[in-house]
Amino acid sequence: MLSDCESKPAGNMTYSSPESKGFSSERLDTLKQFLDQSGASSMLILVDGDVIFDWGSTSKKHLIHSVRKALLNSLVGIAVDQGKLDTSMTLRELGIQDEHPELSDQELSARVADLLKSRSGVYHPAAAMSQGMINSLPERHSFKPGEHYYYNNWDYNTLGAILEQQTGKSLYSLFYEEIAKPLGMVDYKGEYVEIDGESDTDVEMPKTDGFYQYEKSKSTFPAYHFRMSSRDLALYGQLYLNKGRWNNQQIIPESWTESCTKPTTVYNKEYKLGYGMLWKLRLAENEKDVVAFYHTGVGIHMLAVYPESKLVMVHRVNTEEDYEYNSNDIYKMLRLVFMAKLTNDSKDKSPE
Repeated sequence: MLSDCESKPAGNMTYSSPESKGFSSERLDTLKQFLDQSGASSMLILVDGDVIFDWGSTSKKHLIHSVRKALLNSLVGIAVDQGKLDTSMTLRELGIQDEHPELSDQELSARVADLLKSRSGVYHPAAAMSQGMINSLPERHSFKPGEHYYYNNWDYNTLGAILEQQTGKSLYSLFYEEIAKPLGMVDYKGEYVEIDGESDTDVEMPKTDGFYQYEKSKSTFPAYHFRMSSRDLALYGQLYLNKGRWNNQQIIPESWTESCTKPTTVYNKEYKLGYGMLWKLRLAENEKDVVAFYHTGVGIHMLAVYPESKLVMVHRVNTEEDYEYNSNDIYKMLRLVFMAKLTNDSKDKSPE
């Protein structure tokens, strides 16, 4: 049995035995043994809202990398519901402009909806671009807005700037007020700073809940980074499993959570991987039904939601320090999770 699971509180979460939720304690012990040697830092599994597996430092805040995009989703949905943001508005109508070089008329015709779907057609340098993003960056103006899917930090950074412009508040303050407080998150407090991502000297990783990373030679718009604990991140996943509802309060419109987790792109037909709006998707064979929606960070952080199984999963690695983690081990971890199920559900497959 997972004795440490019974002794560690995870915010306002409740605990249940794995067997009561259709999982084997013995098989989850095998998962624990694997995590002990993998280089991971923490992991949580919730089923039907209860914790059945709690391993590692689930209260420790780490950089979440690209999982940040999924956090933005809720804030956009709330702003749309409040009438502060219209997804049909174009960059031109919103007064958005960049430099080095400026956006063209074609690029300015991109709508907020295009940015949400990563189909803006704006292939402008951006802060915090990975080498993979740089290598696959299409030529400027090679596609019109809406025509082509490209996982693009410019879209996400600019969405953050648009949200702040339309609400008059920092993303970090918005997340604290609109999400963290209602959900009872215990580690996220909304503290943030700014850093120069192009400084010649090494910039120490901020220990705040968030930080803006400016790279002004590339773009006006900073990357917005979040640092969160596994237990707070799991609450966020549960909110989406609940279709935006928490303690009899509709935090995010249900229609928004549903529309954002439907495929707008199938970008890998072999593995049935798709994209909705700021969420990645694991699709069924028909490429329409959603098995899981999730987001990863540098391929080793993961927040995943399996609606059919009522399951939320968080997997973390402390990338703020020197670490050793084989990226293929995340697939082994996923297999061990679903091997621990007491019933064989063919719909449950790893997200990637």
